[in-house]
Amino acid sequence: MKKIIVSASLAFGFTTINAQEGGKEKSPFTFSGYIETYYSYDFGGPDNHVRPGFFYSHNKHNEANLNLGLAKVNYAKDNVRGNFALMAGTYAEYNLAAEQGLLKNIYEANVGVKISKNQNLWIDAGIMPSHIGFESAIGKDCATLTRSILADNSPYYEAGVKIGYTSKSEKWYLAAMYLNGWQRIQKIDGNQTPAFGTQVTYKPNAKTTLNWSTYVGNEQPDNDRKRRYFNNFYGQFKVSEKTSLTAGFDIGAQQKVTESDEYDVWFSPILIAQYKPTTKIQLAARGEYYSDEKGVIIATGTPNGFKTYGFSANFDYLPTDNVMFRLEARTLNSKDDIFLKDNLASNQNVFLTTSLAISF
Repeated sequence: MKKIIVSASLAFGFTTINAQEGGKEKSPFTFSGYIETYYSYDFGGPDNHVRPGFFYSHNKHNEANLNLGLAKVNYAKDNVRGNFALMAGTYAEYNLAAEQGLLKNIYEANVGVKISKNQNLWIDAGIMPSHIGFESAIGKDCATLTRSILADNSPYYEAGVKIGYTSKSEKWYLAAMYLNGWQRIQKIDGNQTPAFGTQVTYKPNAKTTLNWSTYVGNEQPDNDRKRRYFNNFYGQFKVSEKTSLTAGFDIGAQQKVTESDEYDVWFSPILIAQYKPTTKIQLAARGEYYSDEKGVIIATGTPNGFKTYGFSANFDYLPTDNVMFRLEARTLNSKDDIFLKDNLASNQNVFLTTSLAISF
């Protein structure tokens, strides 16, 4: 942790010095940060204070904690750009548990070069936010306090090389990626199989965003290769000045065994509605379903696998533009008894979460 703090301090110091030396010239460096604290109470009462294993954000029970603390330096000048961000918190601890050492504390580290004089065409390489999904680890950018099941169980980040193009009208964004794997900085031992991703985003107007992202790869050693195919679809619609809707659908398939023509399939639909009655208050409601009968992503060891639907209600208060207090009630119901309540198997999980976040 000391190394992380020192690195962030040095980065911030360099940004300040550079800006001063430049006089009136605008510095190519910018510094930003985000801190999100939270408290969650799970009525199942887990003794180890850890919520169900398919949650990687806001997953501690009955203790005040840090979900994400983030310090970021951005560089942008002419045809070059770069980002470096360090993080700490329970999100980093659990979502990056498979990574080694200080890699667990890297939120992003990438550099990009514009390769066309006349077109908005870039190549970026390094550790980057995922091209999949409409939710991110930064809570203030999401309509709900806690992340959806489909968000927590698809990539938040990726490592690789990306070529991306934005049309002159800015209505289209097209990208293709060569990746190390499904949310992996380091490849699996014995895995030399390349992984790929694509993204198509269309914004016909200022009120509508349509997105289709894909992933193809193998998450096993090559001697046990199982091809994985994944599609992420979502649409975001600003219905009025105060109301917006987000609809999403994920579907994936993975080979049952090596070189098999049979696949295990999982899928998840979701709908989120947000209403902003004032500039300081935001309300949101979410309905979701996640089906993974064969346990490709979420293994339960039960007869019907993971088949869970849920609802949540959200209240946000913004005392200032960069501070957000949130309160959320959420319930999940499963076909099998995959949850615990007072150390007994249950098919229901109910929890309340509150958070306080600041961005700067």
